[in-house]
Amino acid sequence: MVGFKATDVPPTATVKFLGAGTAACIADLITFPLDTAKVRLQIQGERQGPVRAAASTQYRGVLGTILTMVRTEGPRSLYSGLVAGLQRQMSFASVRIGLYDSVKQFYTKGSEHASIGSRLLAGSTTGALAVAVAQPTDVVKVRFQAQAQAGSGRRYQSTVDAYKTIAREEGFRGLWKGTSPNVARNAIVNCAELVTYDLIKDALLKANLMTDDLPCHFTSAFGAGFCTTVIASPVDVVKTRYMNSALGQYSSTGHCALTMLQKEGPRAFYKGFMPSFLRLGSWNVVMFVTYEQLKRALMATRTSREAPF
Repeated sequence: MVGFKATDVPPTATVKFLGAGTAACIADLITFPLDTAKVRLQIQGERQGPVRAAASTQYRGVLGTILTMVRTEGPRSLYSGLVAGLQRQMSFASVRIGLYDSVKQFYTKGSEHASIGSRLLAGSTTGALAVAVAQPTDVVKVRFQAQAQAGSGRRYQSTVDAYKTIAREEGFRGLWKGTSPNVARNAIVNCAELVTYDLIKDALLKANLMTDDLPCHFTSAFGAGFCTTVIASPVDVVKTRYMNSALGQYSSTGHCALTMLQKEGPRAFYKGFMPSFLRLGSWNVVMFVTYEQLKRALMATRTSREAPF
């Protein structure tokens, strides 16, 4: 990320890798209920036409969804899939965020002045690579978040049971279900998130509007969260629907998107927008602020160890 002075010792790839994964897990712990509410809103009405879906709407708005889940399934339902979510972040964020600077430097051949094209290319690369590593954890997380915790809607008893059941019933490929839309989504999300954060932070520092500290990190992260939600929401909804679908429900991600358009209209692609924004905005703020602080703390620890007595 931008912001370090020429005299500063840049953080190593290991520091960035571990710092990104840890920061993402902390952000997930805080914002997970919003992510669960987003998933519930995104899958709502997927097997009905727009008229029937409107008549039988179970969840209304972010707060309404959370309150309904707490009332009907208990508070723990808001954290359904958390184990898989933390597994996902530790493997996923470590790659897509922790390796971003290293990949960006690779594309710019070590130059300190990276163009927007180089940043977009780096974001797409690490986003796609992260999906290849963490896709099974994402599938299990979405399945847990989508399933009701009470009654006959429960599909899996535990995280391990989910991995085993999906592999047994849908084959090994079932764990990588929705990889194509997830690659597309995360290439878009990574570019929008990291590049926007990079550009906003860079602009604030160059204009001397802020210094490289907490207010700057907060502002940059919040702006990145909003831009990411607007750009990535349609792909995110299709990804969620396809990952959560029963075997044979959709023949492809394109069929899933077309079915959504025909049955529910264009607005279906922005279902769960508000919880998506609340979640991404707050997630970005917590993650980037924590990430920046962790990097500095790890760098300080490393410097103190290497300093002579």
